[in-house]
Parts: sequence; C-alpha cells; structure tokens
Amino acid sequence: MLKRIKQTGLTFAKTAGVFSFIQRSRWRRARLLILGYHGIAIDDEHQWNPPLFMRQDYFRERLRIIKKSGCSILSLAEGLRRLSTGDLPPKSVAFTFDDGNYDFYKQAYPVLKEFDIPGTVYLTSFYSYYNRPVFRPTVSYLLWKGQTSTLNLKTLTGRDERLNLLNGADRTKAFEELNEFASNSRLSAEEKDALMFKLAKQLKVDYDHLLEERILHIMTPEEVGRLAADGVDIQLHTHRHRTPMVRELFTREIKDNRDSIHSMTGSFPTHFCYPSGVYDNKFTPWLKEMGIESATTCETQLATRNSHPYFLPRLIDNSNLSPVEFEGWLTGVSAFLPQRRQS
Repeated sequence: MLKRIKQTGLTFAKTAGVFSFIQRSRWRRARLLILGYHGIAIDDEHQWNPPLFMRQDYFRERLRIIKKSGCSILSLAEGLRRLSTGDLPPKSVAFTFDDGNYDFYKQAYPVLKEFDIPGTVYLTSFYSYYNRPVFRPTVSYLLWKGQTSTLNLKTLTGRDERLNLLNGADRTKAFEELNEFASNSRLSAEEKDALMFKLAKQLKVDYDHLLEERILHIMTPEEVGRLAADGVDIQLHTHRHRTPMVRELFTREIKDNRDSIHSMTGSFPTHFCYPSGVYDNKFTPWLKEMGIESATTCETQLATRNSHPYFLPRLIDNSNLSPVEFEGWLTGVSAFLPQRRQS
C-alpha cells in the first residue's frame, strides 16, 4: 500500500513539474546519487530474487532513462572527490556493483560500455580463485528451483526431517539448516560444492547448467584483470564476504582482499563496500588504519558533504523499483519521502 501511494505521489509530482524544479536546484546539485547493483540475470535469477537481480533489458532501460534525463555520470572516485570539494555537476550519479559476479562481466559491462558509463565493482575475491557457485546464494537458488520437491535432509545433513519446499517457511528452514550444517561442520569450499551437487541432484535441478552458464559465480582473476585494463574500477568488498567484529579478523579480510585485487589489476584499492550492508561504528578506526578513503552502505539516500565517508548511503536499484520511483531518485524528489531503514 505504501509503495502504491509513493508511486501515485511521484507520478503527480512529475506531472506538476516538481521533478523538473528539484533536479535543477542547488539542493540537488550538492548531492551525489550512488547507485548500487548486485546482479544482472544470466537466466532466471531475477525471478528467484528480484531485490538483488534484474533482467539485462531492464538494466539497459535504466541507462536510457539516466542518459535521457541529462544526469552527470561520474566515476565513484571523481564523484566523492567533487562531493567533498563542493563542485559537483548537475544531477550527479555514480555506478557501483557489489560482489563481482560473472554476470557483471557477461551482462552488465557490455551495456555500460554501450552507453559509455564508468562503473566500480566491489569485488569479493575468495570465490574468484575457487571458481564454483558461491555457497549461500546458490543454496537458496537451488531450493527455489526445486520448490515442487520434498527435501529429505537426512541424506544431506544427517538430520531425519522432510521439508515441503512449496512452503516458504519450509524453504527458509531448509536454507538455514544447510548453512548451519556447513558452518558447524567447518566444510571446506570443495565440501560445500559437493553438498550443493547432492542438493541439486535430490531436487532434480541441473547443476551442470549452473556451472556451464556460471550462474552465481565470481569473476576469475583473468576476467577482473581484463576489465581493469579496460577502465573498470575494482574496489574492496572483503575476501570472504564477511565483516568480523574482531579487529584482527576484520583487517585481515581487507588485506587479503586488497592483495588479491592488486595481483589481478596492479592497482591499490582504497574504497570499500560493506558485505550485505553490515556496518558498525567500531569499524571506523580500523578502516582509517587500513587507508580506506570511503565505505558504502545499503542505506537509501543521496550522499552530501555531511555524509560520513565510511557510512555513505546508496540507492540499491532492483527489479521492484518502478521507473517513476527510479526517476524520483535521479531528480532527488524521492529523498523527501519516508524511507524504510535497511536491516
């Protein structure tokens, strides 16, 4: 209901000329819209998880809207530099992509190149070297693909329990049980992959298809290197996609991630994105110690000179965001509407 009210209000505001007025204002010029994306679907990922994935044609339409609206598209580094010095051009926008999924290489980057748009990829690097499907999202994807089945956990975890995957609660329980088993058993990456293979086989999901299409894979070092050579900005997202609350473990994640990116690209990354949007004030001195210039969150808002450089807001664009809502953020009008805080 709230979403429908927002869409109606934004449509009225656009018709009444409010979009045009705000986007030309000094208020909007003093703000940077950092766009965040997670995945551009290779197959049916946008049906499985619309908040994280969108179709390539949907993404292309977003870029058409941005170009048509006359936005000033900046690299992340330039956008943040000009934000701090107070000389942003009109309607400034920067593009970021989380994780470094192979779908960026195959689906997103060709469209960015078509529109001549710079982008920053926040790369999580462990699965770049072990190039198999990433465990947690792939388990969720497999359970969704096999939702007409009944899952027998005994053959997977040893627990004698059957779950009807048509039931959303049972599907969530299966996901939690499998992740807890992998964690408690301290499964290696290879053992997790074997578990996913067994899960797919039981659910009659074609695991070989995931491997062939590289769905939910991270880009290889060679692919990352090619993108960097072509001008794509590769930045930090931790090595193992996690943010430990212990200083030594947290800084190790940054170091391992930075060393990996340096070996792939030759660059020394200094911008960071919190995995899953999980951040905490205690990270501030640790990030400073590691020479980090900025860190982005999943909190929805435009960035200003008053935004803390380690807690920068972004708009996480996704399939559920209507065109008028998206335009509302480009112009800045949506910033005046109440926002739901990210968990």
